[in-house]
Amino acid sequence: MITARINHSREVRKDMGRRLARIFFCLGFVLTLTVLEYGTSKAAIYVCRDTSGKVNYTNVRNSANCNIFKIKQKRSSRTNGQTSVGRTNRSRYDYDIKRIARRYRIDPPLIKAIIHVESDFNHRAVSSHGAQGLMQLMPATARELRVSNPFNPRENIEGGTRYFRKMLDNFKGDLILSLAAYNAGPGRVARAGGVPQIKETRRYVNKVLKRYRAYKAVM
Repeated sequence: MITARINHSREVRKDMGRRLARIFFCLGFVLTLTVLEYGTSKAAIYVCRDTSGKVNYTNVRNSANCNIFKIKQKRSSRTNGQTSVGRTNRSRYDYDIKRIARRYRIDPPLIKAIIHVESDFNHRAVSSHGAQGLMQLMPATARELRVSNPFNPRENIEGGTRYFRKMLDNFKGDLILSLAAYNAGPGRVARAGGVPQIKETRRYVNKVLKRYRAYKAVM
């Protein structure tokens, strides 16, 4: 009788183990699909040519004349093929970046990429045009965003992220146009009907996208 109970208990445990294994397998499969879907659809950038021959960059494939834009990343000699974005000085603001970016429904690695390109994480940076701080806010823009001290990292990230959220809303979520607007101004992007033919702006968009993909792999 005791032996029968022990055998029954063992069978119950085995059955529970098999059920749990199936549950975890299903959860893992769903998670994998989610990650793949996010990685392919959210991060894809397209180069599109319109009927007049003008080239535009976008994250929305809106015609058959669009091809995926691929950015070549240099391999680091000390990181097994990963870009060297994990340095201590580049992680000091991660907490504020994540907290503020999520509040504005923006992927944190994107804000970090913008900061990297704008100021290389120097919170005291001032450009030749007078842009200030981590996200290089112009004084007039900082006042409009109610940033009292643009050299305060947290205030600057808050103001810059809020401004970039405004660009995303203005350009209906188009990442490329929003980045171009952050660099060149929304008026120029609107007048050009796409990324303006400004070398600095096109280089800027390219650099941010490159950093975004790199930080996305490590944040």
